[in-house]
Amino acid sequence: MKLFKQLGLAAFLTTAAFTNSFAADYVIDTEGAHASINFEIPHLGYSMLLGRFNHFSGEFSYDEKAPEKASIEVEIDTTSLDSNHAERDKHLKAKDFLYVSKYPKSTFISKSFEPSENGGVLKGDLTLKGVTKPIEIAVTNIGAGDDPWGGYRRGFSGETQLTLKDFNIDVDLGAASRAVTLKLHVEGIRK
Repeated sequence: MKLFKQLGLAAFLTTAAFTNSFAADYVIDTEGAHASINFEIPHLGYSMLLGRFNHFSGEFSYDEKAPEKASIEVEIDTTSLDSNHAERDKHLKAKDFLYVSKYPKSTFISKSFEPSENGGVLKGDLTLKGVTKPIEIAVTNIGAGDDPWGGYRRGFSGETQLTLKDFNIDVDLGAASRAVTLKLHVEGIRK
């Protein structure tokens, strides 16, 4: 009986190792500046205001054999907002917009991923300015492979649109400027 239990345990461990052999965990490569979180919003309906968050971190997991199990967690330093204009950045960081003195961090935690031929839809919770709301991100799979330094990398891009009022940003900039588009570029280094 003891032998059967040992064989059963060995079979279980072998099966568990095999089923997890395709899943990989990645750290988002922010040190090498191979990832970015960008935003754009119409300025009064006349032009586009562009910007980015210079500091963020995160990790994701992806299994080519079971992409529906993909997950990601990202933390954004909202104080690092950069629209290439110091006075505007000061305004965007103030209470009317991101209120970074009270909410210096924003997070995204995925809940599910619905894969498609070359990407999919990532669903999860975004916390911004103290408000947590479900959002969907349209994801494109960019590619994966070995890098020149002996590592393995995987990259995705994504895009979503946020209605400002949903996150307690209630500044009237006109009808054309009620939503902001986030454009994400994520390159991860396999752990």
